[in-house]
Amino acid sequence: MQEFAELLEKLAFTPSRNGKIAHLKQAFKTLPDPDRGLALAALTGDLALRNVTPSLLRGLVADETDPELFRLSYDFVGDLAETVALIWPHSTEPEDHSLREAVEELSKTAKAELPALIMRRLSSMTPTQRYAYLKLATGGLRVGVSARLARTALAQFGSVPVEEIEELWHGLSAPYLPLFQWLEGGDKPVNLAAAPFRPVMLSTPTDLDDLSDHPPVQFVAEWKWDGIRVQATNEGGTRRLYSRTGEDISNAFPDVVDALNFEGTLDGELLIKRGDTVAPFGDLQKRLGRKRVGKAMLDSHPAALRAYDLLLWDGRDMRGQPFDARRAALGDCIAALNDPRIDLSALLSFSTWDDLARLRENPPDSVIEGVMIKRRDSAYIAGRKRGNWFKWKRDPMLVDAVLLYAQRGHGKRSGYYSDFTFGVWQEGQLVPVGKAYFGFTDAELKELDRFVRNNTTDRFGPVRAVKPELVVEVAFEGLNGSSRHKSGVAMRFPRINRIRTDKPAAEAGTLEELKAFL
Repeated sequence: MQEFAELLEKLAFTPSRNGKIAHLKQAFKTLPDPDRGLALAALTGDLALRNVTPSLLRGLVADETDPELFRLSYDFVGDLAETVALIWPHSTEPEDHSLREAVEELSKTAKAELPALIMRRLSSMTPTQRYAYLKLATGGLRVGVSARLARTALAQFGSVPVEEIEELWHGLSAPYLPLFQWLEGGDKPVNLAAAPFRPVMLSTPTDLDDLSDHPPVQFVAEWKWDGIRVQATNEGGTRRLYSRTGEDISNAFPDVVDALNFEGTLDGELLIKRGDTVAPFGDLQKRLGRKRVGKAMLDSHPAALRAYDLLLWDGRDMRGQPFDARRAALGDCIAALNDPRIDLSALLSFSTWDDLARLRENPPDSVIEGVMIKRRDSAYIAGRKRGNWFKWKRDPMLVDAVLLYAQRGHGKRSGYYSDFTFGVWQEGQLVPVGKAYFGFTDAELKELDRFVRNNTTDRFGPVRAVKPELVVEVAFEGLNGSSRHKSGVAMRFPRINRIRTDKPAAEAGTLEELKAFL
């Protein structure tokens, strides 16, 4: 566990992407098998151990420490695993178990025996080891490493394209012994996954000034719908629906999977669609993450696929062909399918970038986020290759709101109040309308943290209520009506755009103004 603990500590305290990749490459080089593969699985979220719940840990600590001391410590630290690791009062002779042994114990130990096991292990570990052990046990690593970044580090470690690893990924499982053997000079593993995920092509943000450098005639454009990007595949009778990061979401959308009556792979947008009407993202969100979907949900929230591109068709790999050719073939494919659950993304008519700007500013549907712009001669290239695909999103919606509550962050933000709840006025009262934990700079984070500490009026566990005096400008991508929120609205991707110290709280926005965005 010591090596794994040191790796987590390095990753948590290394802000740069390249620095994290360097630490991962070193770990892949020095950790033995199977520990390096298990560490990789833990970092990519592919290690299903999560038997240890936060309530179990709180119960253990409550029995072994002073409850008030723990409450104050947790409030200060902001991270449960780190608090337990630091405050644990018992210490026996240190025992450095391997990561493999820890994983096996946590996988096989009966639920009733887990508390005694965890107590023994915590008592025989250093605080750094305890932290790593608890993060492993609860599944909440949060050290700033995405699955994509971990696979990028693997690719650099083995000097292979990351796309090759991603195409193999769904046929592999921890501890990835064949994968590491290949990366160290052995034979490449055979892809055992039926209907595997293919890495998607990504776009880069743009604006009117950047587009002026490109001739409009070389590009096509289509609406950017507010759903989620997916890859739909049927190969040899095996059907899969993947998110853009390669997560298999087939079980949550059996209605779309049932419509994949073809041999090939499509790229598109997953939407909730009732007739010709595309529903807000909040409706789609009700189905995301589900392991099973009941008939009532299938009937009330029918899913559909709006096809953007064609990767494979009838055994032919289309990715090397130019977009115009893929698009023509895609149109024929969708027409042949003749299924209302899969339709074709419409191309927009424009001659100049100013024409496209006017379309972007006045879309025909509020569920449209902006426009996608694609070079006609571009091949389907995995990753983000500049100059081929662009996304030009609509300007965010803005509202001035009053800071109401704050909570400590996690990981490198555990020492700061960084999760903020804000509200707007309704009939002389402030009502909460959203929560944001990004959008501000490091300097602004310190300013917000200082305000919370100096203006706390009440405490509710880890949450602090503050004097309703500070106004923040909140940017958000969309707004949905919501019966789950007291305000009746739910924001899409809210973020703190700037701190409005120039504006008194009485002049913040109102719920009526906010609902006007609907």
